[in-house]
Amino acid sequence: MLELLRGLSPLSPPYSNSGIAAALARLLLLSLLLCCLLPSGPTRAEEKIAVIAHASHSPDTVSREELSRIYLGKKLFWEDGTRIIPVNLAADHRVRRLFSRLVLGLLPEEMQEYWNAQYFHGVSPPYVLSSEEAVLRFVTETPGAIGYISATMLTDQVKALLLLSADEQKP
Repeated sequence: MLELLRGLSPLSPPYSNSGIAAALARLLLLSLLLCCLLPSGPTRAEEKIAVIAHASHSPDTVSREELSRIYLGKKLFWEDGTRIIPVNLAADHRVRRLFSRLVLGLLPEEMQEYWNAQYFHGVSPPYVLSSEEAVLRFVTETPGAIGYISATMLTDQVKALLLLSADEQKP
C-alpha cells in the first residue's frame, strides 16, 4: 500500500512520501477505532420506552390516556387504593423528552406553565430522578410507583405496563 501512495503523491519537499503514508495510516486506524466505539444499539426511530410500575399495587396494563392523567396529576390512586407515585427523568434527558412528546404531546419545558398553575391548586409535578437506573431502583422499591425507562433496561423486578415506540405519534 505504501508503494501505491508513493507513486500517487504529487507533493514535493518539505513533505515526504513516508510522512504522508504514516499520517494516512494513523487516520485509517483512528477511523476504524471510532467505528468500533460507536454504539450499535437501536436507532432513535427504533427506540422503545417501557412504562414500568412496582410489581404489586398496579394494573397489568395502562393506556396512554390513563398514563397522561397520571403524569398530569389527575389520577392519584390505583384501583386497589394505593397512591400512585409517578417519577420523571430530568427535563433534558432524551427518554423524558420522547416520553413527554408521546404521552403528553408536549416537551417538558412546555409543561412549565401547566405545573405553575397546578401548584396553586396544591398539585405538585412528579418527582424527578437523575437516571434511568435511579428510576428503575425507585420503582422496584416503592409500592405504587410508576416511571419509564429505555426498554433495553427492563428487568423482571418491575411490571412493564406499556411499550412506547419513538416512531409513534400521540393520537
